[in-house]
Amino acid sequence: MNVTILLLTLLVGAFATFLANKTLAPKIALLFGLVAFVETIAIICQHNSGVNAGFTTQWIMNPNIHIALKADGLALALVLLTTMLTPLIILSSFGNHIEKSNLFYGLVMFMSFAMTGTFLAADGFLYYIFWELSLIPIYFIALLWGNDTFEARKKAIFKFFIYTFAGSLFMLVGFIYLYQKAGSFLLADLYNVSLTSQEQYWIFLAFFLAYAIKIPIFPFHTWQASTYEKAPTVGTMLLSGIMLKMGLYSIIRWQLPITSSAAKELMPTILVLCIIGVVYGSIVALKQVNIKRFFAYSSLAHVGLIAAGAYTLTLDGLLGAVYQMLAHGFVIVGLFYVAEIMYNRFETRAINEMGGIRQQAPQFASLFMILLFASIGLPGTFSFIGEFSLLYGLSQINIWYAIIGGTSVIFGAFYMLRMFQRSMLGETNTKVFKEVSVNEKIVLGVLVITVIFLGVYPKPITDLITPSLVEIVSYIK
Repeated sequence: MNVTILLLTLLVGAFATFLANKTLAPKIALLFGLVAFVETIAIICQHNSGVNAGFTTQWIMNPNIHIALKADGLALALVLLTTMLTPLIILSSFGNHIEKSNLFYGLVMFMSFAMTGTFLAADGFLYYIFWELSLIPIYFIALLWGNDTFEARKKAIFKFFIYTFAGSLFMLVGFIYLYQKAGSFLLADLYNVSLTSQEQYWIFLAFFLAYAIKIPIFPFHTWQASTYEKAPTVGTMLLSGIMLKMGLYSIIRWQLPITSSAAKELMPTILVLCIIGVVYGSIVALKQVNIKRFFAYSSLAHVGLIAAGAYTLTLDGLLGAVYQMLAHGFVIVGLFYVAEIMYNRFETRAINEMGGIRQQAPQFASLFMILLFASIGLPGTFSFIGEFSLLYGLSQINIWYAIIGGTSVIFGAFYMLRMFQRSMLGETNTKVFKEVSVNEKIVLGVLVITVIFLGVYPKPITDLITPSLVEIVSYIK
C-alpha cells in the first residue's frame, strides 16, 4: 500500500459524503475517516518494516512538476495526527443539528484530504496546491455554520482568509524563484540548490510570512482568537488541532533545510518573537471570560514555544517541536470539545456563568481534568515530553530563552487551574448538567488514553520521527 490510496480514500470519502442524504452523511464521513486511520496505521507498519510507501511520477513536463509524495517518519506522524483526529472530530458533532449536513461533513473530509496531502507532498508546487486547498473548506465551514451573526463571523473569517492567502502568495513567489535555480520543484532538488546568503535571506522571509500567519507567531496572530471563537467547534478543532501544524511542519520540512544559513542569522530575532508570543498569549488568556477565546490564547502560547523549539535548529529542539505538535493536537481538540459540551449544557461560553459541574458530572470533570493536566505539561502526559525537550533545545542556544519560555508552564498552570476551579467547582449553575454521553465519552476517552499512553511510552513516536529529523539536521549547515 502506498499513500496515494490513503489520499484517494479521503477524497472519495469527501465526494461520497457530499452526495449522500443528510441522515447518512455523518455516518459515511465517519466510516471513511476510520478507514483512512486504519490505512495510516498499515502504512506506518510498512514504514517500520522498511517498505517505502511514497510515490513519485511526472505530472507536467514544462514546467517540471511531479506528483511526489514522501512517506517518511516525520510526514507519517502528522498524517497519523490528521487521520486519528478527523473521525474523532466528526463523532464529536453527532447529536448536533447541522443544516445541509452532507455539505458540512463533505467539507470536513475534503479538508482532511488537503491537510494530509500537505504533509505528504514532496514537490513544492504540489505542496502549495494542497496548502491552498485546505483553506477553502475551512472558510465555508466557519462562514456558513459558525457562531454569532452572519455579518460578525463574515468579518472574522474574511480577515483570516485574506491574511493566510496573502502570506501564501509570498511563499509561492519563493518556490518560483527556487524553481528557476533548481529546474525542479522536487524536495530533494530544492534541498541541494545553491543559494547566496542574500537569496537565502529573502526566501526565508517569504516562507516565514506564510508560516508565521498560519501557526500563528506573534505579531501575526491577530486573526486567531476571533476566528476560533466565530467558527463552529468542529472548525475550531480542525484549525487548532491540525491546520496550524501545517505551518510548524513546513518550517521543519521546507524552510530550515533550504535556508539554513539565513535561519541561523535570523534565529535570535525569530526566537524573541516566538517567546513574546508565549508570554503574551499566557497573559491575555488570564483576562478572557469566553472559554473559546481562553483556549485560543492558551493555544497561542503553546504554539509559540513549539515554533521556538523548531527554530533552534538543533535535533533536540526539532524532536521537542514534533512531540509537542502531536500532543497539542490531541489536547487542544479535547479542550475545545469540553468547551462545546459545556456550551450545549449551559448555553453560555462565559466562564463566570458556569460552576458546580463536578457535583453533577464527575466523569466529565475527571476527563476534563486529565486534559487540563496534559495541557500544562504534567509528568506522565505526552505534553511533558514535548515541553521538556523544547526547553532543553532552547537551553542549548541560550539559557534565558529556556527560562523565559518556561514561564509558559507557570502561567499555564495558573490560568488553567483557575479556569477549572471557576467552571467545575464552586456554586452549582441553576441548569442541570448531564453526565457525558456515550459519544462524548468515546471522544474524550480516546484523547485521554492517547496523551497518557504516549506520555508514559513515547518510544513509538520517537522511533518514527528521529531518522527523518536526523536527515533534516544534516542539511542545516
